[in-house]
Amino acid sequence: MPSRAHTEGRLARSAARLAAVQALYQMEITGTDWKSVRREFETHRLGAEIDGEQYREADVDLFRDILEGVVARQAAIDQLTDRALIEKWPLGRVDATLRAIFRAAGHELISRSDIPPKVSIGEYVDVTKAFFSEGKEAKFVNAVLDHMAREVRAADMQPR
Repeated sequence: MPSRAHTEGRLARSAARLAAVQALYQMEITGTDWKSVRREFETHRLGAEIDGEQYREADVDLFRDILEGVVARQAAIDQLTDRALIEKWPLGRVDATLRAIFRAAGHELISRSDIPPKVSIGEYVDVTKAFFSEGKEAKFVNAVLDHMAREVRAADMQPR
């Protein structure tokens, strides 16, 4: 049975991923620069109570790493995502929330070899379920991220 500290750490990392997707979405929709959005989230959202809802404390280091990594590597991440999407369905036609999910997950798959790709995929499928309740989007995200992981982390995706 995992220790309480291990569970809290896992939940904080999950909260960081969710917050990073929200921040990336906000950046795209409002055109606000990443440093301003990062500051807003760290000051007013992570672990805060908003509209009577208490938000979980997030792993701030992971949150920052995802935001900064996506900003630094967005072109490469978007190209990777485009290759994983169905032909004639470019990233620009995908919902902005899904683009934010693909970008955050793409950063982890490309840059975070310390995180197993199956963990990243599972985490971002869960993030997708927080935004889309029907389930078809979660299946779509799973398939696209699996394709991305097989391209950039092929050795980690081999059956053991």
